[in-house]
Amino acid sequence: MPEFDPAPTSDDTRRRWQAGTDTFGRIYDVVLGITSPTPYTDIAERADCSQNAAKKHLDRLAEMGIAHVNSDSRPATYERNDGYLEWQDASRIAAELSVDEIIDRVEALESQQAEYEAQFETTDPTDVSVFDHGDHDTIHERMTAVSEWQGVIRDIRLYELARQLSQNDGHLIPA
Repeated sequence: MPEFDPAPTSDDTRRRWQAGTDTFGRIYDVVLGITSPTPYTDIAERADCSQNAAKKHLDRLAEMGIAHVNSDSRPATYERNDGYLEWQDASRIAAELSVDEIIDRVEALESQQAEYEAQFETTDPTDVSVFDHGDHDTIHERMTAVSEWQGVIRDIRLYELARQLSQNDGHLIPA
């Protein structure tokens, strides 16, 4: 009978990541995982590479529009460009769905948005106070609904971007 092999430790996982990914790929992975401006020195540590290599690859990612750089801070800080991630998602949608399917999805999402606007009597989910309604269950339900509403708004934006990409053969035309 084979011996039980425990799950790899985080050190094992890290070694496999390092062995299977070049420095640029590790920097890219780290940038996509950060949610706030992060010094390049910290990114280098997370990606297990030299600070010079991290800075070089981060500057390249910034030139590509994948990251933002604040070179006024010392050391320079970087953060992911959420617009790039949205563009990636929209490109995937445009590749997977026809323009008609995208338009149908937007119409369904806009219908959901209208329902939320009627339910909360506002067009902006940030105007909704979820804590003004007593009991825990009601607060939880309102928080969930507002979160879902914000997701619907994001999805409308993504599907509209996907429609533009599809209709313009992958090239956006400025509004």
